[in-house]
Amino acid sequence: MQRTRTAVSAVVVGVVLLVVAIASAYTAVVDRSAVAVPVAATAPPPADRLTASIESAQQRLEEVPGDHATWAALGAAYVEQARVTANPSYYDKADGALAESMRLRPEGNDAALTGLGALANARHDFSAAARSAERALAVNPYSATAWGVLTDARTQLGDYPGATEALRRMLDLKPGVASFTRASYDAELHGDIPTAVSALEQALEVAGGPAEEAFCYTYLGQLAWSTGDLDEAERRFTAGRKKSPDDPLLLRGQARVAAARGDVEAATRAYRRVVQTQPLPEHLVEYGEFLLAVGQRDEAREQFALVDTVRQLFAAGGVRDDLGVAIFEADHGDPGAAVAAGQAEFARRQNVDAHDALAWALHSAGRDAEALEHARAATALGGRNGLFLYHRGVIEAQLGMDDEARRTLGEALDTNPYFSPLHAPRAEELLRSLGGRP
Repeated sequence: MQRTRTAVSAVVVGVVLLVVAIASAYTAVVDRSAVAVPVAATAPPPADRLTASIESAQQRLEEVPGDHATWAALGAAYVEQARVTANPSYYDKADGALAESMRLRPEGNDAALTGLGALANARHDFSAAARSAERALAVNPYSATAWGVLTDARTQLGDYPGATEALRRMLDLKPGVASFTRASYDAELHGDIPTAVSALEQALEVAGGPAEEAFCYTYLGQLAWSTGDLDEAERRFTAGRKKSPDDPLLLRGQARVAAARGDVEAATRAYRRVVQTQPLPEHLVEYGEFLLAVGQRDEAREQFALVDTVRQLFAAGGVRDDLGVAIFEADHGDPGAAVAAGQAEFARRQNVDAHDALAWALHSAGRDAEALEHARAATALGGRNGLFLYHRGVIEAQLGMDDEARRTLGEALDTNPYFSPLHAPRAEELLRSLGGRP
């Protein structure tokens, strides 16, 4: 549960922050029939504005089917619609719209190339996303949106210096919510929490409306929660819900705070709303693990039973989630399947999330000597992730490295004693068994 903006959720954030600001970008396309390059996105537009923009684009294309710029804007809107609705069928629609834009203008079409990069990031094909972004930038090196796509792809591929450089170019071109939020994530990954908070505060200052403000509050709350500051996290999540009352990520944040405080009723109520609003695999797993932690095993199994079905729907939309499969199977399923998924994910990208997932999968299969190398790599960048540290501490303990395990488990709990309602108590119990803090 500690993964605040990593793994699948990092990709969601990337999609939100790089897809064009649909309403404003589309207005530019409609008002000027000439080519309109989408501007870098901020937070997601409200659902009604997004739907209206899609409908307007469709109407425009009925009248002017050869408008490649509107096809590109429509494709980007479909990527965002998939995120908002948790309906992966929109990815195929996005693919079709962006392909039509490229067919109509195969050369010099940086808007469609950027949209294809956004779509590839959403589908977890980060190498393809990087290639599309680089092609877009070859056409238009001043596209902040394309630099954002490249930042996200390089981050997920584990090219952290390259991601930081792409981010710098984006910040130079368009300092705003999209770039400041990415700057926050870059700082968080490297363990610089004050800078991460400062960047989000800058994003909040320039936010252009309730949706953008809610988005900033979401991650300010997540940063506070990831360091164990429940009061600050609650303050940020509450402020965000005043701007966007039904936002599932803000609801999830409040569920985490309630769970950490032992308010089972409030946490259950919030988590239930999260999975009803946005039934993503990571949300179902998190809710299920909370239910396990409070002894509601039957209800937890109900949530876990839905995970594979939802993953199949996303797979049909072209989304691969071997990382999520690896962690889930390591914790709740088949160690062999966990290792296979972890290895498949690591073959595609070597970032901290993939290292952690493969480490935990190998541990579940009893291969701790192999797991240790990956667990160390997952915690080597500088970021302090309670779950990653817990995984490493368990592996060290299994290998008889008691001193190292005590230090690592202590760091996990010092980082965030509430990092998971399921695993944080296990970390405390293991630490005591190793002669750690009473």
